[in-house]
Amino acid sequence: MSQEHFAWIKALEVNVSKALLGKPEPVHLAIVALLAEGHILIEDAPGVGKTSLAKALAKSLNCDFKRLQCTPDMLPSDILGSSIYLPNRGEFEFRHGPIFSHILLIDEINRTTPRTQSALLEAMNELQVSIEGHTYALKRPFFVLATQNPFEFEGTFALPENQLDRFMLCIDIGYPELAVEKQILTSHRTGEPVDALQPAMTLEHLAELQQAVRDVRVDDSINEYLLKIVHATRTHPELSLGISTRGALTLYRAAQSYALLEQRAFVVPDDIKRLAVPVLAHRAISKGLVREGQRDRVKSVIRQILEKTPVPK
Repeated sequence: MSQEHFAWIKALEVNVSKALLGKPEPVHLAIVALLAEGHILIEDAPGVGKTSLAKALAKSLNCDFKRLQCTPDMLPSDILGSSIYLPNRGEFEFRHGPIFSHILLIDEINRTTPRTQSALLEAMNELQVSIEGHTYALKRPFFVLATQNPFEFEGTFALPENQLDRFMLCIDIGYPELAVEKQILTSHRTGEPVDALQPAMTLEHLAELQQAVRDVRVDDSINEYLLKIVHATRTHPELSLGISTRGALTLYRAAQSYALLEQRAFVVPDDIKRLAVPVLAHRAISKGLVREGQRDRVKSVIRQILEKTPVPK
């Protein structure tokens, strides 16, 4: 990694922040997931900037962007694509669905049925889709940014654990402060700021940064620290489901990406601590039948574990 890599990351972060004013943390974490070749789930109220964040990333990379509005009657073919019969040629032709894009925004993912949600599993994990006996490779990079409203349960289908596990990070954006919101009103006077964004880096630069993430050094003591946190979730009395090995690997890769964004060639314990909640909280399940507030309970448990786990010197 070089100073040039750090300059590319800074340019990307500054560019995306122009479309999401006063929210440096969600922008930072979205770029962490992008560079770590992960995906992101945003749980928040409507109208806080989720679509703007996805559009700003696509504009900054000058890449293909598609948006899906999920509904209960949506079918897997609406995401993946389907074969259309062409009578003049006497054959079927496969028409690509929106999943064949670089950045895919899936709005209100929990509005669609589990059958349709499961159509994303192979794509998010293996960067390919299998349709009608054929396997199609997806574009690189492939980044899913999905949203769901945590305040509405009517007419929704909760994401199953195996689907949640495919998301590297689960974050919220939150409402802006008053002064920032005043800025937002002014910046939207003549149109959407995201439409005026210019590309900040090329897809070739992004591929180079994604490789640089894998080169970030992780000391053995950091690995042990990470695994102690993961193992503590599996034996905690308040959790019925702990973190899987995939979850541990995801935290490992996210920490490498976070270190690179912080202009370091190595991971420190603070990287693990900072990412533990957004990476792990949506993968664990707390005991009890009440669905509301479950995520907050799991977050509280993970924070307890972080306080009790000795930090490597």
